[in-house]
Amino acid sequence: MTEEMNNSVSTCPKGEAFPLPQDAEYDAEFQRLEKLVAAQRAMNREIVVVMGVGFVGAVMAGVVADATDPDSGEPYYYVIGMQRPSVRSFWKIPYLNRGIAPVEAEDPEVAPLIERCVKEKESLTATFTYDALTLADVVVVDVQCDYHKETLGDVKNGHADIAALEDSLKVIAEKIRPDCLVLIETTVPPGTTEYVAYPTMKKAFKRRGLENAEPLLAHSYERVMPGRNYVASVRDFWRVCSGINDMARERVTDFLSKVINVDKFPLTVLDQPIESETCKIVENSYRATILAFLDEWSRFAERNRVDLLKVIKAIKVRPTHSNIIFPGPGIGGYCLPKDGGLGVWAYNTLMGFDDDIFKITPSAIDINDTRSLHVTELVRDALRNMGKIVAASKTALLGVSYREDVGDTRYSGSELIVRKLTEMGGEVVMHDPYVKHWWELEKQDVYPSPGRSWARFFRNQEGLAKTRMQAELSDALESVDAVVIAVRHDDYLNLAPDDVVRMVGNPCAVIDCFGILDDDSIRRYFELGCEVKGLGRGHIQRIKEMVRSKK
Repeated sequence: MTEEMNNSVSTCPKGEAFPLPQDAEYDAEFQRLEKLVAAQRAMNREIVVVMGVGFVGAVMAGVVADATDPDSGEPYYYVIGMQRPSVRSFWKIPYLNRGIAPVEAEDPEVAPLIERCVKEKESLTATFTYDALTLADVVVVDVQCDYHKETLGDVKNGHADIAALEDSLKVIAEKIRPDCLVLIETTVPPGTTEYVAYPTMKKAFKRRGLENAEPLLAHSYERVMPGRNYVASVRDFWRVCSGINDMARERVTDFLSKVINVDKFPLTVLDQPIESETCKIVENSYRATILAFLDEWSRFAERNRVDLLKVIKAIKVRPTHSNIIFPGPGIGGYCLPKDGGLGVWAYNTLMGFDDDIFKITPSAIDINDTRSLHVTELVRDALRNMGKIVAASKTALLGVSYREDVGDTRYSGSELIVRKLTEMGGEVVMHDPYVKHWWELEKQDVYPSPGRSWARFFRNQEGLAKTRMQAELSDALESVDAVVIAVRHDDYLNLAPDDVVRMVGNPCAVIDCFGILDDDSIRRYFELGCEVKGLGRGHIQRIKEMVRSKK
């Protein structure tokens, strides 16, 4: 395919190509929407435009479109999912209009939800034209806001990228009616609604001759979780919201009360958007800090023959400490690795403070970002104990997603394991029952965006673009020198040592990143001639000595 053709089509993950819309198509598309909206208004339904139909927006659009008046049984809203017609994302529009979810999900409810709203309820459509905003009573903003780190392990050397959000707000301000509610659902730097969104919209209203109109801005962050409860994490979960004025607070409360299951999960309504925005950042920073805190105790345990998993289990008997969490090989997902950085950036950039009050939050992110590199040290040391080196060895990585039993690879700790082992000259093969394509490696030149791949922090990364996931576990394990169990997928929890060694074909180094192996399994691996290491599991050395002494 030529470069010109590449720039004129959007290709979905399954390979189907969709031509990008031409200028002449925009008028016809808006006329289509006007007819649909006129019919919906005749049924007394409000129009909701969801900007951005990615990981959060697609399911949010479905949940809003599925919300039903308990008395009439009719949908409250007609939803228009709007996506900018870019080469990377335009395919989501025709997908949605076919009733196909544009996101992969382990939750069996996602696909039927989208199909039901498009084909049966006819309460959901998708479009590429910004003119859809002129028809909206409510706009839900789900445009990505990222944080770019320029140095691995130093979050302060980075910045929030809110350009896409700012561009979206400018377009919204130019298009919407002044009485339209704008709900920012994106996780944003604290202060964004008041310091960025409000002045942007107020200035646009003034240019439009609407000097006396006050923008109806609100914020309510999502708590979306990938996995089998994806839809429930949007619809059946607690929400925090706020509005920039009394009317905005009333409108957002009414809107969310119709969409969210507030009978079981009541709304928390805060006074100002900055409080809601801060709530999300503190919530995720707190969790990230707990995980980072245990990193140092994990290393203490390894060096002093302590099994940190048993320590944690003993502590969790006390109810006040039941949320203590073993960190595993790095903290992935889209939120925890970056959200604290949004807070630090906002304090210095949006609010203009130049002092350094943040100590714990950035340190937690830095620790979590580099924890995976310790796994490669364990691989190195285990191989050395077997008379081998990483550069002349092949390692099987079991699990590439950031958490168990999902296929989400964003900021996965496994990625750094692969990149560091590759930098050291090692060969790595990968298996994950939930991941068919690991785009962070396969498309590292453009994913997550051009120039932002973690490949830039390591040498010798070019060959990783040829990465292909092994479909069968036995194929991944064949003839490897080391096995890294990186994720607590169900498929890996009960792997018998004898079966692993049989599939490998010889004794190997086994590295347990998540406390998956019990003492009997560890003992059996040593009996089979393997070497075993584990994050936070210093007692492994005692088991090794007992097995070797018997021999």
